Amino acid sequence: MLVSLNWLAQYVDIAGIAPQELAEKITRSGIEVDAVIDRSAGMTNVVVGHVVSKEKHPEADKLNVCQVDVGEEEYQQIVCGAPNVDAGQKVIVARPGAHLPGGIKIKKAKLRGQESNGMICSLQELGVESRLVPKAYAEGIYVLPADAVPGSDALELLGLRDTVLELGLTPNRSDALSMLGVAYEVAAILSQEVKLPEISYTTSTEKATDKLKLRVEDTSVNPLYAAKVVNNVKVAESPLWLQHYLMASGVRPHNNVVDITNYILMEYGQPLHAFDYDKLATGEIVTRHATEGEKVTTLDDQERTLAAHNYVITNGKEPVAVAGVMGGANSEVSEATTTVVIESAYFAGSSVRRTSKDLGLRSDSSARFEKGVDTNRVLPAAERAAQLLAELAGGEVLEGTVLVDELDKTPARVIVSPDFVNARLGMKISLEDMLSILHRLKFDVEAANGMLIIDVPTRRGDIKIEEDIVEEIARMYGYDEIPITLPASDVVGGLTAYQAKRRIVRSVMEGAGLYQAVTYSLTSAEASQKFALKAEETTKLLMPISEERSTLRQSLIPHLVEAAAYNVARQIDSVALYEISSVFLGQTADELPLEEEHLALVLTGKWTDNAWQGEKKNVDFFVAKGIIEAVVAKLGLTARISYVKTTIDGLHPGRTAHVLLDGEVVGLIGQLHPAEQKKAGVKETYVAELNLLAILSAATEELVYTPVPRFPAMTRDIALELDRTMPAGEIVSIIKGAGTKLLKDVQVFDVYEGEKMAAGKKSVAFSLTYFDPERTLTDEEVVVAHNKVLKALATAGAEVR
Repeated sequence: MLVSLNWLAQYVDIAGIAPQELAEKITRSGIEVDAVIDRSAGMTNVVVGHVVSKEKHPEADKLNVCQVDVGEEEYQQIVCGAPNVDAGQKVIVARPGAHLPGGIKIKKAKLRGQESNGMICSLQELGVESRLVPKAYAEGIYVLPADAVPGSDALELLGLRDTVLELGLTPNRSDALSMLGVAYEVAAILSQEVKLPEISYTTSTEKATDKLKLRVEDTSVNPLYAAKVVNNVKVAESPLWLQHYLMASGVRPHNNVVDITNYILMEYGQPLHAFDYDKLATGEIVTRHATEGEKVTTLDDQERTLAAHNYVITNGKEPVAVAGVMGGANSEVSEATTTVVIESAYFAGSSVRRTSKDLGLRSDSSARFEKGVDTNRVLPAAERAAQLLAELAGGEVLEGTVLVDELDKTPARVIVSPDFVNARLGMKISLEDMLSILHRLKFDVEAANGMLIIDVPTRRGDIKIEEDIVEEIARMYGYDEIPITLPASDVVGGLTAYQAKRRIVRSVMEGAGLYQAVTYSLTSAEASQKFALKAEETTKLLMPISEERSTLRQSLIPHLVEAAAYNVARQIDSVALYEISSVFLGQTADELPLEEEHLALVLTGKWTDNAWQGEKKNVDFFVAKGIIEAVVAKLGLTARISYVKTTIDGLHPGRTAHVLLDGEVVGLIGQLHPAEQKKAGVKETYVAELNLLAILSAATEELVYTPVPRFPAMTRDIALELDRTMPAGEIVSIIKGAGTKLLKDVQVFDVYEGEKMAAGKKSVAFSLTYFDPERTLTDEEVVVAHNKVLKALATAGAEVR
């Protein structure tokens, strides 16, 4: 909602308060002001000019040399290229030295040899959006009224010395979609009174009901329909004040009749429509449901096909408007119109919303009906329109109103106790302050038997329950006045064990240098089970926005690979991402997707790149595995986790492993298959995924710290000749299971598969650490323990080199 402060000042006294200060007060009372727009910002030395003469430029067909009276003794010569400039016009002139929007400064110049002392301006050159400029002046200069005084301030005349507030309204505050609604709000904030428009006009002796008949077929959709008939209307350009108020509100001026309906829309928040009485042809208006497939051409010259549930205004034979949405082209007001029918009606918001959606047609009118208009402003809006048609279009208003009225206009009543208000706010606002606030809001309120009995004005359709009154009192009293207190409770909040562990996982991932990613839960049917730890029945949307977002995923990896490829395509060659999110596996007993939280990562490019040290390392399988090991170590699950070589579609057959927890598969690690890498447009890329739900739900023992050993450890290295297919992890398990308590650690430190090894063999070297925390070991004790290990290895078929 755009609010002109010059227009607002007609209804409420805002003198003495700066626009920025007013905007701050409105925002603090609950309606956010998104912008404060000074319409004349940066503009200087723009005056009214009178084009005394116009001659063709001798050197340019499209230029004219004009002599312009700008209120000085001598006329100023200005070269103008506008097609509609002519002698006798009053125009907008930017004098030499003037500043215009966009940083433009006007200087004396020569155009094709002719001196030009300034510029004759269009509205666009003064910062008015093209969509708001009247069509007659859209391609040329703007022509001012004939009584404009040369040399006077053109910005003042055009209403550009104005400030506009842009309000960011929430859907419930439809009352502020009008100038009067904003006036009530500002008056309450500033403790001022609202000055409503005074409606007064004379009528002819002819009765409106004699000239126009009305029938409403469904009062549940259209409980109130009022029509005013105005004869002898002269359709012309609107006065300047009306045009600039509309443009300030974001509405394009058309002619005085249409502009009056739009003016009332912005002033009262009540949509109106003007029909050409003669084009109605039947002297009758019938509102009814459309027949299935019925057609109407709306004011935007689009033919629209209607459904049986759409509501229309007809002349008794054919539709002349879509109720609450847009008028029809067959009854449009034109320059030839002499008799006008003004419609002011109440249409059910649900009906208007459905019709608007059906037709793909949203208007200022439909937006207001959808949110709800003030039931008590429908008739005053019609009277105000009749008044302005008489004043601005020379119309003769027929006596009375053609009316069907079954609309309930009873104000909503809310009863609340002051104690309830204070209990909800944690404050001690006095009864007198509450009454004062409600009176400022123009609520009818009575204090009786310890209760506040409030009749809410019909303009405030959002006030229905006690809590709504609490909010009104709070925002007017001042949100800043609400004390900061902690909830009184014996319950101390905290994280669940699962949540705490999830934070640990996130900390490990980010500590390792990975960035968190958030990807779509929806994917294509083809990719939904790709890399899944377990493939279950998929869940598909009934109406997906696209095939690429049709099915709930069962793995996080595909979208992470897409994210990595997206970055690589933009010259970010090293990517490390992780995601903690849900996958969806089958259905629960309630036929809902079964969610399971997973952790996944993707790595590509360099893992370390310290050029100044000459140190570079690309990501590999063991980088990915090391990150997973860091996670399980931090969770205290290292002893229960194992890794088993496997093959998975889409992953490299020689560089893929399952992650097992107590023998059950809970994850995978691997390199993307070269074909997958080529398809994604990435180089060597590694992925991993864990069933985080299973891992974080696993019971763990309390962490026990042991002191740093006081006694030295002893190490022994052994190199074993193994089959190339034998995992080193199996040998580590054999060594640890050899039955010696002195063995504390086993590490692989070398793998050799060179030409000196027999075919199908490899050499793997292990470092074994022995110590006793209570004493220093002797060589003999270590030899005994080490021999047990060697014997166990020999039994398993491993050959010591």
